[in-house]
Amino acid sequence: MVAGTRDAILMIEGFCDFLTEEQMIEALGFGSKAITSLCLQMEEWAKKVGKPKRADCVVVVPEDLEGRVFNLVGAQLREAYRTSLSKDVRGAAVAEAQARVLAELAAASASYGNGTAGTYTPLQISMALKSVESRVMRSLVLEEGVRADGRGVSDIRPITSRAGLLPRTHGSALFTRGETQAICVTTLGTANDALRADSMRKTDEEDSDEGRFYLQYHFPPSSVGETGRVGVPGRRELGHGELAQRALAPIVPSGDVFPYTVRLESTITESNGSSSMASVCGGVLALQDAGVPISRPVAGIAMGLILEPAADLGSGFGSSSGSTRYVVLSDILGSEDALGDMDFKVAGDRDTITAFQMDIKVEGITLDIMASALAQARAGRQHILEQMQRCNPPPSACLSPYTPRMLRTTVDPTKIGIVVGSGGRTIKQLKEVTGVTAINLDEEGRVDIVGPNEAAATHALELINLLVSDPEPGTVLRNRPVLSLAAFGCFVELCPGRQGLVHVSELADPAPSDVASVVSVGEKIDVMVLSCDGGKVSLSRRAVAMLDQGEPYSSVVKRTSGG
Repeated sequence: MVAGTRDAILMIEGFCDFLTEEQMIEALGFGSKAITSLCLQMEEWAKKVGKPKRADCVVVVPEDLEGRVFNLVGAQLREAYRTSLSKDVRGAAVAEAQARVLAELAAASASYGNGTAGTYTPLQISMALKSVESRVMRSLVLEEGVRADGRGVSDIRPITSRAGLLPRTHGSALFTRGETQAICVTTLGTANDALRADSMRKTDEEDSDEGRFYLQYHFPPSSVGETGRVGVPGRRELGHGELAQRALAPIVPSGDVFPYTVRLESTITESNGSSSMASVCGGVLALQDAGVPISRPVAGIAMGLILEPAADLGSGFGSSSGSTRYVVLSDILGSEDALGDMDFKVAGDRDTITAFQMDIKVEGITLDIMASALAQARAGRQHILEQMQRCNPPPSACLSPYTPRMLRTTVDPTKIGIVVGSGGRTIKQLKEVTGVTAINLDEEGRVDIVGPNEAAATHALELINLLVSDPEPGTVLRNRPVLSLAAFGCFVELCPGRQGLVHVSELADPAPSDVASVVSVGEKIDVMVLSCDGGKVSLSRRAVAMLDQGEPYSSVVKRTSGG
């Protein structure tokens, strides 16, 4: 999505599958031309039906107020922004300046006899103070290249990260960049855990990976040193979470490669600029710690901008574009977002982009400025990715012992009913016998088996294969329960829903005269498959006994094939 004026771009938001900066600029240029056409048509329309703009409700700062505030605290704010490297120290200095302004103006107001002349509303004073603070911050950047925390315009704050922060989770990571920190946790689940949303549109959920990966972003008031009500996510949390999710979605493997549903949670514990991009970086490490085979790591960075008319500035830092001079800032602070002209978030790998979002506070920026910001963002991402590789301890890159094990197979769709059984009886028995937690089937015959460990899932897979296909002759099946006895042998359960016959001649050597003398109902015995004829399975107990005694398999087959 692109929004703009006839001359420049105001806002963009979107995602892509690893496009280059040049491709993105080309797309934005194409959209900007269409916006120019729309704006010209609206201007023509406004000439015919438009009315004068309303300005009676606009709150403006009196002309003399900003000058008075600058004279009072301009030098104090400049010193605070030049020397205070900490957000808390800088915030305290700004609060002190604000208190001084209020006190000075109140004293000046008291000198007027009627108590009204020379007074200003609290909103006007706040606006004037913010304007002066912005002037100070911007002039330091444009004239000296000095930022509030002492960095250069393209420097990235110090980065540290560690994986395995929470040992009981499936995967976790702590990512810290300056005064912004995120705890990211990955949880792996089944298709039943996929994110579902009611919609009036009919969607083919079974044929898509929609909902298989989702990111939930939490920004508690404590992350900025405040208290407040914590409830359902607000629009800010939803927007930031959606941006981070879009940035990570292209690197998450498809369901055919990695059948798990992947839930990623990012909780911001401290924030001073671009917590959504910290969620992207921490999310990558948490995914790797959970053993998710991502296609490649990605990182995110927030870019800022200081833009002023060139005529208003002498020599200093920055580049020129037409009649303006600008400086692009890498990895912006919260104050640089609030007092600057742009917040441009870009996520991707070393050379390409997966997601982006930009809003600005000026009347628009040109494609040249945007290209400069994208090039600087790429250098920043490359640095962040290098720092992420130094994560200590590093991601485990394997499934956690606490992660449910999932196996996927496919069966003939016509045999789904065999697996389910009458009233779901067979599938319930399969779960009870093997200890798996879920066996999910779809109409196409895809079967997902979820168990607490690899052994349980593998056992369930073996039993399902026995249900839907005939076992190969010579297959040995151990610990199979005897279901019933007959004069000619006994019936053994191969798996829930299927059984085979052990003829009396195959129970023991020599053959017993009484079946009950060698086997009883409920006893578990080892059997070998002799043959499968029309779904009927013939088994041998004595063949397994011969194998266990060391007799060669070929000899056993020869002796049992004759009955």
